[in-house]
Amino acid sequence: MNTITEIPLTPSQACRFTVTLAGALYYMRLTYDIAQAGCWILDIGDADQTPLVAGIPLVSGVDLLAQYKYLGFGGALIVTTDRGAGEVPTFDGLGVTAHLYFVAA
Repeated sequence: MNTITEIPLTPSQACRFTVTLAGALYYMRLTYDIAQAGCWILDIGDADQTPLVAGIPLVSGVDLLAQYKYLGFGGALIVTTDRGAGEVPTFDGLGVTAHLYFVAA
């Protein structure tokens, strides 16, 4: 059985935090890129803040970690929105109408 955990996010502001995923501590940084139509960007580092992956756009409905399975995150990171599949999380909607979940394998 997979365990699903919502990662709490604060809307309308960039943030940095640590989170435990599948028993390992990770550092995450979310920033909002205003280029084009705008989107949230995720960077993930290890517990010492050494970068592991950077520049992942928060796209809803897909596993954001799919191409990084070799790093052993132990699950999937998925964004959902209350308004429907494929919607891009808005600047003020992150943590309100857009949610980030870790699904442990």
